[in-house]
Amino acid sequence: MLISFAVVFGTAFLAATVLPFYSEVVLAASLADPEISRIALWFVATSGNTLGAIVNYLLGRYAAHWRDKRWFPASKRAMDKAEGWFQSRGAWMLLFSWIPVGGDALTVVAGLLRVRFYFFLALVAIGKGARYAAFIFGAELVFFR
Repeated sequence: MLISFAVVFGTAFLAATVLPFYSEVVLAASLADPEISRIALWFVATSGNTLGAIVNYLLGRYAAHWRDKRWFPASKRAMDKAEGWFQSRGAWMLLFSWIPVGGDALTVVAGLLRVRFYFFLALVAIGKGARYAAFIFGAELVFFR
């Protein structure tokens, strides 16, 4: 059981980073075991995914030091565009950091723009927690009843 939690945590963590990883498959496999607490799985997956988003935030915050360098992977124009987009919609967009395409970028941009950390953490944890709660609830209804 502890191994299941560790694997769910690890895959949820990796899924939140810029790596192409999906935690839902491992989470669904863990849900197949009726002895594993659904609440504990939700907590572990949410914690791992939120911690991965924190890594992205810190990468963005640290990368801000080099954003004006010629070798920086994003052009100044692209960074200004992302910054304008993020600021026009507000930090509340972080509630959608769970979205597979673009969600990771939101957490990096939040670090670049120096969004207050505790505000970032609250929004990301709420969004990711709601996503995993919906996934677990849906999987239980469809597959495990």
